[in-house]
Amino acid sequence: MTDTKFKIRTALKEEYSKIGQLMASVYSQLEGFPDKNEQPTYYTMLENVGDLTSKPKTELIVAVSSESKLMGAVVYFGDMSSYGSGGLAPQEKKAAGFRLLAVDSKYAGKGIGKALSLFCIAKAKKAGLDRMIIHTTKAMPIAWKMYEKIGFLREGKLDFKQGALQVYGFSLRLHNL
Repeated sequence: MTDTKFKIRTALKEEYSKIGQLMASVYSQLEGFPDKNEQPTYYTMLENVGDLTSKPKTELIVAVSSESKLMGAVVYFGDMSSYGSGGLAPQEKKAAGFRLLAVDSKYAGKGIGKALSLFCIAKAKKAGLDRMIIHTTKAMPIAWKMYEKIGFLREGKLDFKQGALQVYGFSLRLHNL
């Protein structure tokens, strides 16, 4: 029986390589998403995702089973200047973001992606930030739908192109302003 209980925590340095492998694997399996040959630099970044934690207020967050199996991960950015996307998102002030959300296909549909997203939102709220910014693509319809259910709204000014791939921006107000 598959363990569906999990906990969310900061990744350990010794987990970074495995997380990078998971992210590269998940993204390479998305229909309509560029493969490693089309965007080698992007996949190198995924494989070395732990390197992002050297940026200010950046944290690699994981979901692990009670048996310490890696189930999913996401990168949280408490400072958008470290976010690393194209477009205007890195210039946003009083905002946090998360990117590179990936859930192992063995654990899809168990609420892990949502739990990772909500963990990041809670972290940004606790830091007193006003908005959470994220991006997704048409190759990620499950994530897109989940973000909208959480309350994220499309924000076209945050859109950008990653090579030939159109990337769509979303934001969520964290406090009643």
